[in-house]
Amino acid sequence: MSIPTPHIEAKVKNDFATTVIMPGDPKRAEWIAKTFLTDAKSVTSVRGILGFTGMYNGKKVSVMASGMGNPSMGIYSYELFKFYDVQNIIRIGTCGTYKKDLNLGDVIVADSVVTNTNYFNMFKNNITKIEPSKELLIKAIKTAKLHNIKVNIGNIFCTDTFYTTEDESLIKKHNCLGMEMESAALYYNAKILKKNALTICSVSDNLTNKKELTSKEREKSLNNMILLALNLV
Repeated sequence: MSIPTPHIEAKVKNDFATTVIMPGDPKRAEWIAKTFLTDAKSVTSVRGILGFTGMYNGKKVSVMASGMGNPSMGIYSYELFKFYDVQNIIRIGTCGTYKKDLNLGDVIVADSVVTNTNYFNMFKNNITKIEPSKELLIKAIKTAKLHNIKVNIGNIFCTDTFYTTEDESLIKKHNCLGMEMESAALYYNAKILKKNALTICSVSDNLTNKKELTSKEREKSLNNMILLALNLV
């Protein structure tokens, strides 16, 4: 396949930096670009999935939305890795948790993803746990310490459905810190294409104490997660 791809309209590979930060929400991608990057320019907006490239502390960086769910993340991360020569994708997003000691806004770095996604079955690969790039994981931990950002490191659970009753036994068996919907596809694409991926999440919903962030807070807050990803670049 040549570029532009069916889902990304950037005409040259250089429109993207070697590292792309990927929130799920297109509005969050736009807000990050306008708030944190200098000389940010729009590089894609196909289907309302917004992508921008600019500079952060002298480094070229791109921010692009992934949309919701493993299928959407699977498309965009694959095309970025395969056709635009992106080397690193750092997913930033929100997650739910059953952990009583995790508060809204707490940052989780996923050192593995436990999943029951059907995305893997489409590749005839019946795996339930997958790990990120070791290099990015180690750098993220060091970067968090350097910038005094508190992080929780551990498993997260990745599901294909939002409105469902999850198998809590699987979540508890693997001591998953949070639950979200995109990281399995991202980690798998990075693995098969020999690229690097990492997920950094902020807690938006605590299912134990029934607390949750508003839609506006999800879009424009969570700065610790964003700054960790940017400084990791």
